[in-house]
Amino acid sequence: MSMTTDFPRSAELSGPIVRPFPTGFIWGAATASYQIEGAASEGGRTPSIWDTFSHTAGMTRDGDTGDIADDHYHRMATDVALMADLGLHSYRFSTSWSRVVPTGSGPVNPVGLDFYKRLVDELLAHQITPLITLYHWDLPQVLQDAGGWLHRDTAARFADYAAALAGALGDRVPTWTTLNEPWCSAFLGHAAGVHAPGLRDNAASFTAVHHLLLAHGWGTTALRQTLPATAQVSITLNLAVVRPNSDSDADVDAARAAEGLSNRIFLDPIFEGTYPQDVIADSAAITDWSFVHQGDLAAINVAIDLLGVNYYTPATVAAGTPELRAGHNGVWVNDPNSVSGPTPFPGSDFVYSMPQDGPYTDMGWRIEPGSLTELLMHLHETYPTVPLMITENGAAFPDRRDDDGRVHDDDRVDYLRTHIGAVLDSIEAGADVRGYFAWSLLDNFEWAWGYSKRFGIIYVDFQTQERVLKDSAAWYGEVIANNALTD
Repeated sequence: MSMTTDFPRSAELSGPIVRPFPTGFIWGAATASYQIEGAASEGGRTPSIWDTFSHTAGMTRDGDTGDIADDHYHRMATDVALMADLGLHSYRFSTSWSRVVPTGSGPVNPVGLDFYKRLVDELLAHQITPLITLYHWDLPQVLQDAGGWLHRDTAARFADYAAALAGALGDRVPTWTTLNEPWCSAFLGHAAGVHAPGLRDNAASFTAVHHLLLAHGWGTTALRQTLPATAQVSITLNLAVVRPNSDSDADVDAARAAEGLSNRIFLDPIFEGTYPQDVIADSAAITDWSFVHQGDLAAINVAIDLLGVNYYTPATVAAGTPELRAGHNGVWVNDPNSVSGPTPFPGSDFVYSMPQDGPYTDMGWRIEPGSLTELLMHLHETYPTVPLMITENGAAFPDRRDDDGRVHDDDRVDYLRTHIGAVLDSIEAGADVRGYFAWSLLDNFEWAWGYSKRFGIIYVDFQTQERVLKDSAAWYGEVIANNALTD
């Protein structure tokens, strides 16, 4: 069974079609285990690096943790029913490594595995196809204590974990993603220090990049050896559209360096079996790349069936001027519109993020749907044989319930409408984009931002755990039913 078939066809239209999508286009929504599950110490689950990070003073907004989150672990059937009400074709979720393999390696925890078996069965009972992401940043703490992504053995343990889940669920899950956004794991987690495990070590971030990619390669091979031949294997990358602040040689070079560390440091090993030479040269003062062993790049350069693309906002960068350097406070920032410090690009610390014109989301991110089309066309032209999937796209806004009890999130409806339109622009121009997953199904624990940022199309009252479909959910359901953008 493939992610590209066996989905419901378009419903009868309630209004005139403005722009139809190809028949069989996949509509879904996405979440991540630590952000929604809760039940942090139930069913044999052990701490992950995000448990440790969020319980460390000063690391998250208001000291928020994922201990309860959306309580999805206990409310899974209700949440799946909501997905069915929306008409989702597919649900992209991640599995918690420390729930399935609490010791990081070795025996599988049957109670933890049973949760995902029940989730998959519940989805299939509602004709929703599961898409599993094996790693969405929540490394078991026991593996972090042994070196984490700075230790190449973690990549081998990931392959074992992938094989165990594939053996248990491979007959019912047609599409598997190895890693979600390794850029964030490596650079935000090991260099900027704003994500778990909270390290600020430029050299460590490059080691983490390589071992994450090695985990993808070895994990893909383990999946291929375990899954049915019809299964699809993918990786999801948060790729960037990076533009220079001016046409000066210095700013153009800054954009080259930033793009190399955003995109090509992952795309080149996966699709070409090499690291970009300019990235290696830029980072020569930081690392000698001795962590790359013979045979590693061949292991990473293994064929995949889909490339998952997560996209939210473009970036504008400039070379560091004396004025920008004077404002550098020595702390990297996780804000593409900030000038308070250099962007998290180790080896290219002369690169600074520059403010962009609005409008903005609640994250301070510029809203520019055309940049998504630009990215998809670049990927299509560079890798024309690789199908693409929008595995995350969405926006945070300061949602609240009105007196009628509803959530009228017109800004999110407009964001989704224009970005889905941008996807269709790329399809009409020839890009092979197979589906779109809204981020996120539910308001959730937004990492270091805690519960202060709401990305969901379903509102969650974190005190009562009540779910309320926002206007954006109703709008998205109509798009799915019509398989089109309509008036």
